[in-house]
Amino acid sequence: KNAEKKVELAGKRILVAEDIAINAEIMMMILNGKQIEAEPAANGRIAVDMFSAHAEGYYDAILMDMRMPEMDGLEATKTIRAMDRPDAKTIPIIALTANAFDEDVQRSMQAGLTAHLSKPVQPDVLYETLENLIED
Repeated sequence: KNAEKKVELAGKRILVAEDIAINAEIMMMILNGKQIEAEPAANGRIAVDMFSAHAEGYYDAILMDMRMPEMDGLEATKTIRAMDRPDAKTIPIIALTANAFDEDVQRSMQAGLTAHLSKPVQPDVLYETLENLIED
């Protein structure tokens, strides 16, 4: 078993890109359960704008729903990864998909997604994923 200390999630800031209000609310509640500061974005375009509007390192991770109006998760991920700032390349971007086969996992990874979670998201799995991916 890996003995190294997991990253402390309390106080981390996570951008939650999710167009369905109730899903976003559930996600915020799960994150708030670990004292994570969660900020919602109603679609990929808004998520991109929020990410670029903040200083480098402001967000610790992004939860990215794959199916959103205006700009979907893959497009938003590509746009963020292409930004000319160091954290755009390194921030964990975690795909949320309603169906594991919905999105071609290969394509998602090529777009620069760090990991994949299927919905409905299990809180424990989400926490563990964040602990493993966020750099302290």
